[in-house]
Parts: sequence; C-alpha cells; structure tokens
Amino acid sequence: MGMKKRGNYISWDEYFMGIALLSGKRSKDPNTQVGACIVKDNKIIGMGYNGLPKGCDDDEYPWDKEGDFLNTKYPYIVHAELNAILNSIHSNLKDSIIYVALFPCNECAKAIIQSGIKKVVYLSDKYKDSDVFKASRKLFNSAGVILEQLDIKDEIIISIDKDKI
Repeated sequence: MGMKKRGNYISWDEYFMGIALLSGKRSKDPNTQVGACIVKDNKIIGMGYNGLPKGCDDDEYPWDKEGDFLNTKYPYIVHAELNAILNSIHSNLKDSIIYVALFPCNECAKAIIQSGIKKVVYLSDKYKDSDVFKASRKLFNSAGVILEQLDIKDEIIISIDKDKI
C-alpha cells in the first residue's frame, strides 16, 4: 500500500470558523472585527462581518464606543450575523449552522431564530454576564437552537487577533 493521507488537516468546524474569522478582517471597526459564516450541508451559503449598511460611507459615521448614542457606532452598525443572513445565497436557512467569532447579541439571536438556523458555533463568549447576552441565551434555549463553543487547536486559525473579537 502506498502513502496514507495526512492526519493533521483541520476539521469542518475549524474550517468554517476560519472563514468567519477571515470575514471579520473586512470590518472597518477599529475596536471589534466579527465575522460570520452560514453553512448548510458543509457548503457556505452566507457570510458577513460587522459594518455599515450598503451605500453608507464608512468615513461619514462614528466608530466610537462611548459618548452620546448618535455619536457612537451602535445605532449604525449591522452585526456580522445579520449581515450573513441578509447576504445569504439561499432564501431557506432552515437547519443551517452559523459560525461566528463572538456569541450573538439578543437582536442577532432573534434574527438567527427567525431565519431557521439550528445551531450557533462561536469562539468567544466574553460578554456572557451582560443582560444582552443572557437574553440571547434564553431565546436560543427556548427556540431549541444548539449552542457550541468551539475550542480551536490549529495555530494558523487561532493566530487571528482574538483581542479584536
């Protein structure tokens, strides 16, 4: 018998999370770059990152995290998960999986549930004690959405700057 296949290839979860992390690199946000990747039957059907809606100039809006609400990024940014849903090439996301760098907020949780996504695979849950993320978890649990925190071992994938997600 000849050569055997190599054994150190990445898993599907690592692959799709790597795509989500790479998508986050498109974000113009100086503080937080989050990417998301929606997958069905091991095929990518949607991707997104946190940014302004189409047609809105990145240079005309604030990127601040603090201050008067209208002078911060929060009223203007579309989160990675919602962008991935809106950018999906499928109209039916039922039973798909979303890979996202950061555990989804309550607004994204509602969109994920409404779109029919069955599983959320995430890396960071650094805001888990915040009410917004407690609400997300409650919504996901009520709707039966599976939640899985991924522990990536591959050095190439984890070398992407985790401080920015």
